[in-house]
Amino acid sequence: MIIAFYKYHGTGNDFILIDNSKGELDQYPAGLIEKLCNRRFGIGADGLILIQDHAQYDFEMIYYNADETQSLCGNGSRCAVHLAQYWGMIDQKAHFLTTDGAYQAFIQEDLIYLKMNEVTEIQPLAGGYFLDTGSPHYIRLVDDLASLDVRSIGRAIRHSQLFQKAGTNVSFVQLETNNNISVRTYERGVEDETLSCGTGVAAAALVASTKGVTSPVHISTRGGKLQVSFKKAAKGYTDIYLTGPAVMVFQGTIDTQNLIQCKFFIESLKLAPPKDLAYLIVPR
Repeated sequence: MIIAFYKYHGTGNDFILIDNSKGELDQYPAGLIEKLCNRRFGIGADGLILIQDHAQYDFEMIYYNADETQSLCGNGSRCAVHLAQYWGMIDQKAHFLTTDGAYQAFIQEDLIYLKMNEVTEIQPLAGGYFLDTGSPHYIRLVDDLASLDVRSIGRAIRHSQLFQKAGTNVSFVQLETNNNISVRTYERGVEDETLSCGTGVAAAALVASTKGVTSPVHISTRGGKLQVSFKKAAKGYTDIYLTGPAVMVFQGTIDTQNLIQCKFFIESLKLAPPKDLAYLIVPR
């Protein structure tokens, strides 16, 4: 199968986006998405997004993490909205369906504003906080974010007994001045630190608000800058917007048969994954 794709990133959180309006990937082979997201054997991404038609919405977005599990993705949603406008599916506003229900967004200049669902509870838990911003997040406030071993500590928390069996995303937050915060996130499904996480920075901003930070919150991630605005309600938060850029990096096609042949060839030789696979791909 020859698959056409678009490669995007939202502040370094990168995705493969595919037009599935014809249903070609409705029954994708097991392991295909994981192979496509592999940074050595495939295109490389934190996740993959299918965009398809829907009778009641502008489009439907189906998001897969790199390990083929499904979830809501904030940065991925912003990228999907940008691509939908590029295709002419929407103008400046979008009403679209996700695995977490219906979402809305609008585009202004070069920024995508994604309206998140309301959050009714922030739960103190094990030296941090737990809340759901479309995906579950454990938030811990720290004093020295730059030197933190996010991968090791995040993995330990993600797999701890507190969050079995579903697990959780884990974000570490440093409070700065003038309503600025810095965030680093270990993402389940990617099973590594990512350069940015949209639902993670939204969760971080809401937790920061309990410490005196006010809306809008300006967030620094390793991949760039985001903003989260919100209103405090009698119980929880409403009008939560995740705002930031979405960048189309390149377009291309990939032959899934070559992808699978290449993997099998390497496994048969029992080689460690090399940096450059071009010489291993044998034309059919």
